[in-house]
Amino acid sequence: MTISEQIKVLCVRTNISVSELARRMGMSPQNLNAKLKRETFTISDLDQIAEATGTTFERKFILNDGESV
Repeated sequence: MTISEQIKVLCVRTNISVSELARRMGMSPQNLNAKLKRETFTISDLDQIAEATGTTFERKFILNDGESV
């Protein structure tokens, strides 16, 4: 699943529209839709999305032995 697909699922699960998510992030719906289409999200964008939806975004690498870095 792409990050854009995950964001759309997140919107459905948190019961907000993509337009409302954009508003909560302080950007236009057109700008967010362009990011969804191009898959151009920064870590900062993903943190903002989590904050706007009241969720947690975790990022980490997991080594083959199960250790996180």
